[in-house]
Amino acid sequence: MSETLVDNGQIDASKRTWLIASSCAGAVGGVAAVVPFVSSFQPSEKAKAAGAAVEADISALKPGEKMTVEWRGKPVWIVRRTPEQLAALPKLDSQLADPKSERKPADQAPAYARNETRSIKPEYLIAVGICTHLGCSPSDKFQTGAQPSLPDDWQGGFFCPCHGSTFDLAGRVYKNKPAPDNLEVPPHMYLSDTKLLIGDDKKA
Repeated sequence: MSETLVDNGQIDASKRTWLIASSCAGAVGGVAAVVPFVSSFQPSEKAKAAGAAVEADISALKPGEKMTVEWRGKPVWIVRRTPEQLAALPKLDSQLADPKSERKPADQAPAYARNETRSIKPEYLIAVGICTHLGCSPSDKFQTGAQPSLPDDWQGGFFCPCHGSTFDLAGRVYKNKPAPDNLEVPPHMYLSDTKLLIGDDKKA
């Protein structure tokens, strides 16, 4: 007869306690091993955020200022243009490679942003801050007038220091520059006067 049994055929109390403890430990270990395995099928927060639309609060953005939010791992600029900056845009058409975003329209901007200001509300520019040449991030050059590497009649915009591409304050590229296209305008919509949704423009 086994040592774990006493004469009446019952499991010895001390052995029973040991068996129960061992079984519980094994079960806990098994669960611990399963949890990481199952959780590996769940998308990470970063993965979920990568393609998700993002909200932006523009209530504190003053005329002439820019803020940046991240969407799909890209910087998206939100620029609140001044009346003077808006008034200068039509005067630049002759200097631009694609003033009306007619080249690759579907890639450059949604239909509602294929206009002079490339925006839903003229006051606000929403554009992906990545140069269409080699993917650099242009610098803000909002000050007007002659500056190094910029024309004497510069009206404000963006300058890519990598290879010298310039963009106006509607994200439109100047002629004879390495960048072939205007800056991308992502899908977006206004949730309110002070809230933007970037990455989605389909109203429920």
